[in-house]
Amino acid sequence: MSLSGCRSPPQQPGSCAGSSRSRVMAPDPWLSTYDSTCQIAQEIAEKIQQRNQCERNGESTTKLTVTIRALLQNLKEKISLLRDLLLRAVSAHQITQLEGDRRQNLLDDLVTRERLLQASYKNDGTEPDLIRSSLMTRTTNRIVSNPWLFEEPEETRGLGFDELRQQQQKIIQEQDAGLDALSSIISRQKQMGQEIGNELDEQNEIIDDLANLVENTDERLCNQTRQVKMVDKKSTSCGMMMVIVLLLIAIVVVAVWPTN
Repeated sequence: MSLSGCRSPPQQPGSCAGSSRSRVMAPDPWLSTYDSTCQIAQEIAEKIQQRNQCERNGESTTKLTVTIRALLQNLKEKISLLRDLLLRAVSAHQITQLEGDRRQNLLDDLVTRERLLQASYKNDGTEPDLIRSSLMTRTTNRIVSNPWLFEEPEETRGLGFDELRQQQQKIIQEQDAGLDALSSIISRQKQMGQEIGNELDEQNEIIDDLANLVENTDERLCNQTRQVKMVDKKSTSCGMMMVIVLLLIAIVVVAVWPTN
């Protein structure tokens, strides 16, 4: 992989010269920042090669080292800016999802090249082949055809920027409709849960009432049982008294009855 050879940034769909849908559009800040970042990466690769050449010739490399360090810091800041700009554009739906994905791929390539440049800078010229490869691919990368043309899906091929935006808005509307339906289902589920909770509360109240009723019935039953025992005890005592009285009467009768 080259250190600084950057792919040509994708053009907005439908903005090719000669197209009936082409319009004069304001420069995209992400694309202009991407171009300048690629130039910085290329300059770093050249400076590293110069430093390595000076090292081999026994010349001083202090000035080149300071310059490379500053350029690497600038490159890092530019990549961070590209990441922020891409995040804002995707969040605000300023670009299509397909364009966002491809810009992310370009950004990933820049991050990889930045790491390779950092490694080459720290290794003090131990990777001349990588630098040479990056310089040799500089011209080739400038004439690389638009990568969008190789992966353009059938449903968006030939559409202008406004048509792509309308298609994206349609997709967003469909997603919103799906979210509304999902929200409605969740609301119904919530309502059912609340109704089930209310029903459980009513059933708990009924169970509490039944428990109180059973407790009262048990207490009344115990009271009736005690009363029955008392009546039974009194009945037994009365029966014994009647037997004793009858025996006494019999004894008296026998005692006073005349004998023959």
